[in-house]
Amino acid sequence: MDASEYKHPVLGLIFLKYISDAFEELHAELAGDPESDPEDRDEYTARNVFWVPPAARWSQIAAKAKSPQIGEIVDKAMIAIEHDNPRLRGVLPKEYAKPSLGSTRLGAIVDLVNGIGLGDAEARKHDVIGRVYEYFLGRFANAEGKAGGEFYTPRSVVRLLVEMIEPFKGRVFDPCSGSGGMFVQSEEFVLAHGGKIGDVSIYGQESNHTTWRLAMMNLAIRGIEADITWNEGGSFLQDAYPDLKADFILANPPFNDSEWGGEGLRDDKRWKFGIPPAGNSNYAWIEHFVYHLAPTGVAAFIMANGSMSSNQSGEGEIRRSLIEAESGGLVDCVIALPGQLFYTTQIPVCVWILARNRRNHKFRDRSGEILFIDARKMGEMTDRTHKTLRKEDISTISDAYHAWRGKRGVYEDIAGFCKAATLDDVRKHGHVLTPGRYVGTEEPEDDGEPFADKMARLTSLLREQQLESSRLDSDIGETLGNLGYGD
Repeated sequence: MDASEYKHPVLGLIFLKYISDAFEELHAELAGDPESDPEDRDEYTARNVFWVPPAARWSQIAAKAKSPQIGEIVDKAMIAIEHDNPRLRGVLPKEYAKPSLGSTRLGAIVDLVNGIGLGDAEARKHDVIGRVYEYFLGRFANAEGKAGGEFYTPRSVVRLLVEMIEPFKGRVFDPCSGSGGMFVQSEEFVLAHGGKIGDVSIYGQESNHTTWRLAMMNLAIRGIEADITWNEGGSFLQDAYPDLKADFILANPPFNDSEWGGEGLRDDKRWKFGIPPAGNSNYAWIEHFVYHLAPTGVAAFIMANGSMSSNQSGEGEIRRSLIEAESGGLVDCVIALPGQLFYTTQIPVCVWILARNRRNHKFRDRSGEILFIDARKMGEMTDRTHKTLRKEDISTISDAYHAWRGKRGVYEDIAGFCKAATLDDVRKHGHVLTPGRYVGTEEPEDDGEPFADKMARLTSLLREQQLESSRLDSDIGETLGNLGYGD
């Protein structure tokens, strides 16, 4: 079967095994307490554990793995879990009885999953289910190629965005939420820095129903509450949160979409900086993000490289308006990323960071400046076609940004890597935001040797190499002659 076909049955079984493991562990604990009722659903919801009705418990399913009706048994289990857990309504896959899956094949998968501990206390301590789920999403995206990339943003890229804008507390919004990776990383960031789940309120929107289900399962296994809306219209045609003003926006929108519905939205109130072209969604996304930012909000998002320099169909004018906006402009930082980071495309992309208030909100006044970072040489290959950003790469990039903002550290320009450019510098370049235009080239290391001495040494070395080459040519000719080879 294709990865796109078996993805949901496999992830659904892993999810079912996880919630059942957590349930069974608490069930055993309650059964040993004479004052508790192990069949009281409230005991589980009070501890943020999903209630699993008897027929849906993994032990019952595993015992019937060899049954010809295993598909129907799993489907009924999923329906029962959704019925008793409103958070999961319409989320779980219920297509296990399909003839294409096959009872023998499905039973074998149940047996495989049966041997994996996913939801007990020890597994939860190490976020085993989170790591397994993340691994599967990444591998499925890799197997599906371009289509897979529509629901999955590589973990290292998400982590970079999160480390840049640090969503400690407030409203986090992703209007093209995919499988929910931005939200997972935001929660992990909060916990890693001493906060707690609940410090951020999560809002998202997704137009693909299958992808929405992935996101809801991805968040549910981590106990993350989120308000993620699915509708066919999508964020442009059917904005689910027209009044939402977010403190943080994290997004990886579809690039260069020519069918985003722009012709019917020419007079939309979101286009404060110019009407985006109907043939390309890039600047529609950018203006959508700006529209949903709170007065002190910050947005970090991935965008096609062309967005930094395109002048087609008014895009250059929109970019100029964003740069020249009142209160010191909205563009805070632009980062050029290496290629081969994504499953969707091998071409390089960039990160935009926009800030509503750059004059003095928690950080120094950055109005009249834009930070440019060229990270194209960073990352390491994970296979022949894909690259990932290392932890040290992410730290180097984010540390430069935080030092420039005045939060921590001392900022300084580094040739070939980062440059704090003035608006006058940007104007001279026609409001083009390509970092390579500003950071310059990397300066060679100074070994302390005087130039004249270095030239004399290199000239002598070259002469020696030429003499050695001539000697080798002579030796080879003599050898060939002795072997009977003529001229």
